[in-house]
Amino acid sequence: MSSHSSAIAYRLEAARSVVRDAGQLAMAMRPAPGGPAGTQKSAQDWLTETDGAVEAFIADRMKTLFPEDGFQGEEGGVARDGQLRWVVDPIDGTSNYARGRNRWCVSLGLLDGDKPVAGVIEAPALGEVYTAHVGHGAFLNGKPIQVSPVKEPASAMIEMGWSNRVPREVFMEKMDAIMRLGAMPRSGGSGALALADVACGRLDGYIEIVINLWDVAAALPLLAEVGASVSPFLANGGLTGPATILAANPHIAEALSAAVSIPLK
Repeated sequence: MSSHSSAIAYRLEAARSVVRDAGQLAMAMRPAPGGPAGTQKSAQDWLTETDGAVEAFIADRMKTLFPEDGFQGEEGGVARDGQLRWVVDPIDGTSNYARGRNRWCVSLGLLDGDKPVAGVIEAPALGEVYTAHVGHGAFLNGKPIQVSPVKEPASAMIEMGWSNRVPREVFMEKMDAIMRLGAMPRSGGSGALALADVACGRLDGYIEIVINLWDVAAALPLLAEVGASVSPFLANGGLTGPATILAANPHIAEALSAAVSIPLK
């Protein structure tokens, strides 16, 4: 392993510890099941006290551990620049978290320039931790993962993320295209976990028309390591603003891409 690769591996191990502690903080602050706890930024777009607390916790820890690294958070924006840059979504799936549901995660990705190189996604309420280091594998709770072997769209399970930034007509058009393939549609409320589900074979594909870097930064190394087909999210503007993503197992990727008119290249 080169010295640079060793530096990434060391950072990933440190990030794993920091994210574990951040997940414990989020669990301690977790609302009880019921009506949403938090403030509504816009339709179905929630912010809780935990989002800010978890992001601040991770930001402080990473600054102490790696003061030379850049840092970008969903809530705080780009706090520091650096060749290596951490990108955090403190609570991905806030609408679920705010209602005491289980499908949410803490997501922390590492970019080397404009290349995702490592990531940690922890879903504390589910007892699951995904890790990946490009060139060194992708894992769920320490065990290697792989994409689904499903080849027929009529046997596929496809998730599509919803956003109030997408016109209803566009969402319905894409969802209709998925169903016309014969695939089973899903929508779970966490982009990071949906992408991780593609990486481990629980889903055959995931689509979101408008999604941000912090939602996908930790998942992109997972997808790369398992050979998933992924649209060029970063090249299409995802480094600096919202963009569209399609990720799928390679057996159905072309059919899904054609059906929903989202190019893979």
